[in-house]
Amino acid sequence: MGNRGMEDLIPLINKLQDAFSSIGQSCNLDLPQIAVVGGQSAGKSSVLENFVGRDFLPRGSGIVTRRPLILQLINNKAEYAEFLHCKGKKFVDFEEVRAEIEAETDRITGSNKGISPIPINLRVYSPHVLNLTLIDLPGMTKVAVGDQPPDIEHQIRDMLLQFITKESCLILAVTPANTDLANSDALKIAKEVDPQGLRTIGVITKLDLMDEGTDARDILENKLLPLRRGYIGVVNRSQKDIDGKKDIRAALAAERKFFLSHPAYRHMAERMGTPHLQKSLNQQLTNHIRDTLPGLRSKLQSQLLSLEKEVEEYKNFRPDDPTRKTKALLQMVQQFGVDFEKCIEGSGDQVDTNELSGGAKINRIFHERFPFELVKIVFDEKELRREISHAIKNVHGVRTGLFTPDLAFEAIVKKQIVKLKTPCLKCIDLVIQELINTVRQCTNKLNSYPRLREETERIVTTHIREREGKSKDQVLLLIDIELSYINTNHEDFIGFANAQQRNTAANKKRAIPNQVIRKGWLTINISIMKGGSKEYWFVLTAESLSWYKDEEEKEKKYMLPLDNLKIRDVEKGFMSTKHIFGIFNTEQRNVYKDLRQIELACDSQEDVDSWKASFLRAGVYPEKDQVENEDAAPADTFSMDPQLERQVETIRNLVDSYIGIINKSIRDLVPKTIMHLMINNAKDFIHSELLAYLYSSGDQNSLMEESADQAQRRDEMLRMYHALKEALVIIGDISANTITTPVPPPVNDTWIQETR
Repeated sequence: MGNRGMEDLIPLINKLQDAFSSIGQSCNLDLPQIAVVGGQSAGKSSVLENFVGRDFLPRGSGIVTRRPLILQLINNKAEYAEFLHCKGKKFVDFEEVRAEIEAETDRITGSNKGISPIPINLRVYSPHVLNLTLIDLPGMTKVAVGDQPPDIEHQIRDMLLQFITKESCLILAVTPANTDLANSDALKIAKEVDPQGLRTIGVITKLDLMDEGTDARDILENKLLPLRRGYIGVVNRSQKDIDGKKDIRAALAAERKFFLSHPAYRHMAERMGTPHLQKSLNQQLTNHIRDTLPGLRSKLQSQLLSLEKEVEEYKNFRPDDPTRKTKALLQMVQQFGVDFEKCIEGSGDQVDTNELSGGAKINRIFHERFPFELVKIVFDEKELRREISHAIKNVHGVRTGLFTPDLAFEAIVKKQIVKLKTPCLKCIDLVIQELINTVRQCTNKLNSYPRLREETERIVTTHIREREGKSKDQVLLLIDIELSYINTNHEDFIGFANAQQRNTAANKKRAIPNQVIRKGWLTINISIMKGGSKEYWFVLTAESLSWYKDEEEKEKKYMLPLDNLKIRDVEKGFMSTKHIFGIFNTEQRNVYKDLRQIELACDSQEDVDSWKASFLRAGVYPEKDQVENEDAAPADTFSMDPQLERQVETIRNLVDSYIGIINKSIRDLVPKTIMHLMINNAKDFIHSELLAYLYSSGDQNSLMEESADQAQRRDEMLRMYHALKEALVIIGDISANTITTPVPPPVNDTWIQETR
């Protein structure tokens, strides 16, 4: 028993495999194991059943094993079986084991004879077994039957290769004695991955079914068709024996009798049969583990190091310790405050490169969405002129006025200022939504404690909602302040004299000619009949919109002047994932080729908003929805006398100038108000008051109750950590204390035909 230490390692490797599986990670250690390969009905499953001494594997014609079965045999006084997917359930009746294998196979593969590479883990404890880990794989086949996929041969082959290509995997190549060994599928595939034959062990089954007068003596003596590790012959139960429920122990006795009494095999009976195969595999696996120990040790150590940091916080973990709970609560609330501030203020560490979040989104709301919403309201020329005309006429009453009335100016300005309330309140709503999203994002770290996360989210969100009212009141107060006094002495206001001299064209401010405002990719949406949608590189300047083949800007496709252009929203298509806006000419002219409107598509709504804001800077404004019915407009709106027209023009210029001043002021003050009353206040609340609210909201113990998932993860993490440590200790003992048998010398195995 020089390899006693190794006997301990096989169960430990089984334990490691389970630790990895239960924690939901694949075992990257390539732990030593034995894969059983062979053609369909070669007797692979019977060999495994003989090892266990029980009937427990599914039987039938065609493909029966349709998922890999990882079979861990463990020497034990009591006899029972366990499945990894039925934790804690012991199967004493092996008929139930068979039923469970069939049910679990069908659960993944369905009942149509399909296959799946997801393994079933079965552990059998018995006094009649030696410690072994074997993998029963689907039998190789050439032809699909029933409703199997036509490429079943390649699917099975790929699955087998997944297991047997690993250097740590021994290959048990099972071939029936009543077939041509030179054409054995099992030996062919084994030679592909193990050309030197160091890992391949031959098993010859069905020796009792050979034609009379023939035997496999030369093969079993490794003279004919030799293998480096040689062959072991076994005799399984016949189908008749299985149907008649012949006891496996009786079958093993019959096997022993067959070898002792057969003249061709009598002299080597001690080296034949299932018990010898089991001992031999145990020895081979033991030696194989010893050979792979150095590599296994370094992999175990690297796994241990990667776990070390996570396990550190769990090492001295006592779930019921109140001091630990208090400390954890303090740390988590502090961390939440730091994370929230980083999300809002920005931070150099852990930068999200996939999308905007927190402060960056709020910045976009302040400087792109909000200005755009403001401008959208003001610029509706037709309606504004009609209102000015009505205001002038109503101020003059029955008289025809000689001078432009300032009361008309005030009435129109106030009406325009009142319209600013909607975008200001919308801006607050958008910021609140983003703040609440940021809170949710920051509480992700509290997932281990569901009640704490829930309470933190509730308290902070409630506080933000409370501040919403104050912020909206303050913003509405700003608007009311602007309404209370129309300051026509403002230094930026043009005054009546200048307004009369200006005309609309001169008043239309443009950015510096040729100044590039924006560049980027956009898709032009065109119907398939006209060539289909295409992506171009767009360049927006103060005077034109050009598009090129790519960002090198060498091949210009088109240049569109910005005169008389406006923007409108376009609904997404039924199947489209893109967000679209349209550009059209207010004078009903074609914009591009024969199109009255070009539709431009972006990947996200944020990009659309950003492009719209850029078009605003270039003087291209959004179309205003016409609420009133066009037909209802009275004729006098458009047929004004010259004097009234001049007065409308003057007031139009005055309104334009004054609203520009108000817009500038509101665009500056609303973000500042929101920052002060909501964002900075929320940060202060989290840092100074959140903890007190949490303490007063309920029992601290219930707040710090772990989620079941977290507790399970911790237990599994610790179990895996201790299993890794234990494995390293045992490996340390074994390498010094074990003996091994040398690998047999190479043989000429060119007789195995290469797979074509």
